Amino acid sequence: MRRLLVANRGEIARRVIRSARKLGIETVAIHSEADAGLAHVAEADFALEIGPAPARESYLDMDKVLAAAAQAGADAVHPGYGFLSENAEFAARVAAAGLTWVGPPPETIRAMGDKARARALAQAAGVPVVPGSDVIGAGSDLGAEAARVGFPLLVKAAAGGGGIGMRRVDRPEQLEQVVAATQSMAGKAFGDGSVFLERFVPKARHVEIQVFGFGEAGAIHLYERDCSLQRRFQKVIEESPAPLLPAQTRDRMAAAAVALCRHTGYRGAGTVEFIVDAESFEFFFLEMNTRIQVEHPVTEMVTGLDLVEMQLRFARGDLVTMTQDQVATRGHAIECRLYAEMPEKNFLPSPGPLTRFRPPAETEGLRIDSGYREGDAVTPYYDPMIAKLIVHGRDRADACDRALAALAGFEIEGLRSNRGFLMACLSNPEFRRGDIYTGFIDDQRAALLEPA
Repeated sequence: MRRLLVANRGEIARRVIRSARKLGIETVAIHSEADAGLAHVAEADFALEIGPAPARESYLDMDKVLAAAAQAGADAVHPGYGFLSENAEFAARVAAAGLTWVGPPPETIRAMGDKARARALAQAAGVPVVPGSDVIGAGSDLGAEAARVGFPLLVKAAAGGGGIGMRRVDRPEQLEQVVAATQSMAGKAFGDGSVFLERFVPKARHVEIQVFGFGEAGAIHLYERDCSLQRRFQKVIEESPAPLLPAQTRDRMAAAAVALCRHTGYRGAGTVEFIVDAESFEFFFLEMNTRIQVEHPVTEMVTGLDLVEMQLRFARGDLVTMTQDQVATRGHAIECRLYAEMPEKNFLPSPGPLTRFRPPAETEGLRIDSGYREGDAVTPYYDPMIAKLIVHGRDRADACDRALAALAGFEIEGLRSNRGFLMACLSNPEFRRGDIYTGFIDDQRAALLEPA
């Protein structure tokens, strides 16, 4: 691996470039017209513009990305997260072009990207899954399927992810309309209108296990991340270890995640996501993400490992295997996602210029991952995340205090952000006690918005 094309933008592109440079690998950045001035473009060894701002005309255009790789003489592609990172066709085309794909094989991406098929694979590996239906088809008895699953339930897009294509149904009379609406939305968003029903756990936690697979040589886990603090099914604050999670539950989840990797012969970095009942600690398989996660720095902070470096080394063949006893954790890490948004207006995006953007200085226990610099603009074309602030402390209370201090020292002007809201979350007595679950923000909205 001599020259790596990073098929992404912003902070994750910078993140990949940083690890590639450590390994002596040259990097190629791609960018849309709107992103020409961003930091990842300046930091790469080579950069190519591939199209207009809309993602479908640039970062999602496989032909343009592959043409850029050929033009730059790249011999490998790292997809980051989002965009084409879980697109099996793109992974196959990268390999067909004679390039190294930094990720699992296309057939694995395809299998895990189909939520219904992923559930079946999990069941075959002995991993508990949330009670649910098969894909709803023309001959399905919708009422009978719903009665078997039970209310409340979720209607979920089989090809969806990241909280997109997921709608809650509380009463039978709502079901038909919500199914039709979700099928329509899924068809437009993913090119696949397939949906299925899944039981909704009223007080649920979202806990995921970071894994790394070595194919026939087995797999390891890198412990858990709690991603329960969410708005609109999308994560806001992540941490490790998961607070108030019994060690026995954590060990069983980790073993289940590794069993799934071994059953599928998984290769590379991945994340197995679980729903955990906050009352009983019963857990169920949710999905598997076949890529690096936005929140991977949390794991890096507690383990001291560089996950992107591991991806690159495995892809080029000099990381053949690792054993579980080579992975240990220390202390507590918390990641806060700083967004250009208005929490008081249902977290509506608020793009604009970063007339002042001065993060606190990084230290051994504080890391800032961002794709922006002062003077840049957060445009309406992409996800409005401005930066990730990641802290490490000796325990959870220490990590919370460090995150609060870092956010207080984060100077940002020119647009609206959720900085105050993040500080309100970290200061909330229920959050500090560790009593967090996916409905936390909705239930605590008034208490969180007032100080924010």
